[in-house]
Parts: sequence; C-alpha cells; structure tokens
Amino acid sequence: MGWFILKHIFSTIFSILHIGRLSTLEKDLEILVLRQQLSILQRKLNHPIKPNRVEKMTLAILIAKLKRIPHRSTNQLQNVIRIFQPETVLRWHRELVRRKWTYPHKNKGGRPSINKEVENLILHLARENPRWGYGKIQGELVKLSFKVSQSTVRNILDRHGIFPAPVRNGSIGWRKLMDHYKEQILACDFFTVETIWLQTIYVLFFIELGSRRVHFAGITTNPNEVWITQQARQLVWELSDREKTLGFLIHDNDRSFSKAFDVVFESEGFHVINTPFRAPNANSFAERWVRTVREECLDHILILNAAHLKSVLFEFTDYYNFSRPHQGIEQQTPIPQEHSISNGSVQKNKVLGGIINDYYRSPTRTSFPPLEISLSRVLLFIKSFLWVQTRLFNQSACISSVINP
Repeated sequence: MGWFILKHIFSTIFSILHIGRLSTLEKDLEILVLRQQLSILQRKLNHPIKPNRVEKMTLAILIAKLKRIPHRSTNQLQNVIRIFQPETVLRWHRELVRRKWTYPHKNKGGRPSINKEVENLILHLARENPRWGYGKIQGELVKLSFKVSQSTVRNILDRHGIFPAPVRNGSIGWRKLMDHYKEQILACDFFTVETIWLQTIYVLFFIELGSRRVHFAGITTNPNEVWITQQARQLVWELSDREKTLGFLIHDNDRSFSKAFDVVFESEGFHVINTPFRAPNANSFAERWVRTVREECLDHILILNAAHLKSVLFEFTDYYNFSRPHQGIEQQTPIPQEHSISNGSVQKNKVLGGIINDYYRSPTRTSFPPLEISLSRVLLFIKSFLWVQTRLFNQSACISSVINP
C-alpha cells in the first residue's frame, strides 16, 4: 500500500511538471480530448464503449491535430487517450480520409459489362470441361446464341482464378475414372465384430461399385487361407450365372487375401488390384459400407455368438439390397424392384425386430368387373333349359309305357 501511494505521488509530480512545459494550445487540445472521452464514458457507463460515427470523427480530428502539432509518437499519445488505443483513433482518422476521396465515378463509356448469366455459364463450362480452351468455350456459347469474344472468356476465367486449358486439364482424376469403370469393379474387405463375450468374429463381404449390391460371404473366427479361398469359389460360382460381367477386384494388402484367393478370381478373368498401403480411401466403397452396417445395425445390437451375427447380417444385407434407397444411385435400391406400386396403403415392415423400419405400399385388391349378360343369352338359356326338360319328360313317359303296357 505504501509503495502504491509513493508511486501515485511521484506520478502526479511528474504530470504537473509535464503540464507546465506544455503550451497553451497543447493544453487546450488535451482538455478537449479528455472532455470528449469523459462524455462518452458518462453515457456508456457499465457498458462496452462503442462510440458512434460523430464521436469517432471528433476524437480522430482532435488526436490527429494534437499529433501533428508537437510531433508526438503514438506511444506518447497514450498519456492523453485513456479509453481507446491511439492506433484505434488514428485508424478512425484514416477511414475519414478514405471516405473523403470516395465519390461515384461517371460512366465514361466503353464496352458494356457481361451478363451475369453468361458469366456463370462460362465458369460452368470451364469447370465441367477442363480440356476446353477459350476458343472451344466461345464456340459452345455461339451455339447457344451468346455472342462473347475469346478475350472476354479469358478475362472472366482469370478473374475467378481458373487456369488455361493446358494447366487446368491435368489428369482425368480418380473420381471420373472410377465412374467410367465402376460397373465392372468388385471390392471386398474384412471387418470385425465383438460379441457380448468379447469374442472377435471376422466378416468377409463383397460390394459391386456400380449397383452398390453387397454379397455377404461369411463369418469366421479364423480367416485362414482355406476358408477365404472357399468363400471366393462360392462367390465366383454365384456370379457365373449373371449376364453382367465383372472384370476387376479391389482389396487391400491384408495377409488373409492370399495368392490362392487371387488365383480363383484370375481364373475367371478378373484383374486383381491391391490398394496402396495405409490408403483406406482407395477402397472407399467398401469402407463406407462398413460404416453403414455399424451405424444402422451393429451399434444397436448386442451380438451373442457367431450364429446370431450371421442371422443379423443376412437380414440386414437383404434389406440393404432390396429396400434401402442409396444416394449414390439416385435414391434407387441396389437390386431394383421389378414392379413399383404407386398406389395402395403405406405399410411398415420391421427389420431386425424394429431397429430399422422399412415402408412399402401394399397392392390394392383387384375388383372384378360386374358380369354383363345380354337378354338374348338369357332367352337362349331358358329355351335350352325347357328343351332339356321336355326331352327328359318324353323319355320318362316312354319308359313308363313300356313297363306298364
């Protein structure tokens, strides 16, 4: 406490000596600055200090003039400016100067600006077709009845940071390459499931990249070479009856995928592709299905044993292939329905005991049209009936006459 009082006394003495050396004009300017700050504090008491534009302008002009007369530095102005940083007040002054020289420019003529719709179309064509140069884009625009010069196309692309065609072209990219060949690609992978007794079970599955159809191969606690080769033979036998042929197989570098496993597919004309090490994105379709089966199914069930897991995965795979819409194939199912029903009541099917709800439309009962019988057919039926009755009566009369002469 004593040191604080002594410090305050010495600071007051130094302030008095400093004020005595100031001129009258400097004192008047400092007084105006302090009064302006105090008025702001009184109005903004117990609130964050947010001066309005007029207060900013007043403080900025006074501080700029005070800084100009004695040639004080920004650090020296901290003794005068108490509630703001000197840099803040000087920034306000620079904004005032910038606004002073801001005025609308008159149109001096020249080429009219490009239409916003045409500009967006140019950007769309350049991004969708990286091999197109300025002339090709201009030609497409002319075909669409837009008159644009090559220099305009170049300026628009430069303004949006799009490089010329030789630089923009580059590689075709893995995404477009996979989209072109995805109908012929089959991917496979393992994932593990822990039972309630902490037993680790390995699940092997295959997925077709084009249709997203999943083939559940099997489960095991020991994925050795004999077991996985047998699953490969079983899948190849199932795929042999299909019209669409698959030509590529993608899997990672797991040791479970042995040479015998690859030979089974190569004997059927498959080209086996190993993904790079530590690159799960190279087999992204299979990785995404593992996430789907975990989030929608396995994370909500306690698996008791291998038989329970096999039953759960069979049921979920059937739901995934036949009933679950997929965003990657325009909300269609991997195995499309032959006859879609657009009318009928909406019904719910509980999958896995109600963990997943599957909705469908039940077909309406077919109402048979009423039987139309014409009058002529009724008369013909009555005549036939009477003729039969007459014949029977005559025959019975003959028989009775023979018996009783």
